[in-house]
Amino acid sequence: MEPRDRLANIGIFAIAAVMWALVGLVVTSRDPRVDPGAGFVGALLIGLAVGLTTIPLFWLAVFGRHRRLAFRGDWLRAIRRGSWAAVIVALFVVLRLQGALQLPIALFVLTLVAVAEATLSAER
Repeated sequence: MEPRDRLANIGIFAIAAVMWALVGLVVTSRDPRVDPGAGFVGALLIGLAVGLTTIPLFWLAVFGRHRRLAFRGDWLRAIRRGSWAAVIVALFVVLRLQGALQLPIALFVLTLVAVAEATLSAER
């Protein structure tokens, strides 16, 4: 692992820790039933926190699978997958707040993301 990869992983984890602290602050101090905007702020923060937490994990998983070799494009792929995770989590939180989250909707969204990611990750 190159020092720049190690620093990138540590930096992204540090930013994720700050986002999780902000999530904790919003969750403990604001009630979405009283303040409807708090639910959307919380959903955004939770999505960002999950996305930032998963980016280094996706990169490290691929790094380990490639027998500790980093290839060009691994970081972009990890960022894309972390972005998918952020969007899915934020969407599920918003749907839950609106009372519209149901199993068929969740499975449909997960299937769409899986197909999109498989298409984008296909080796050419």
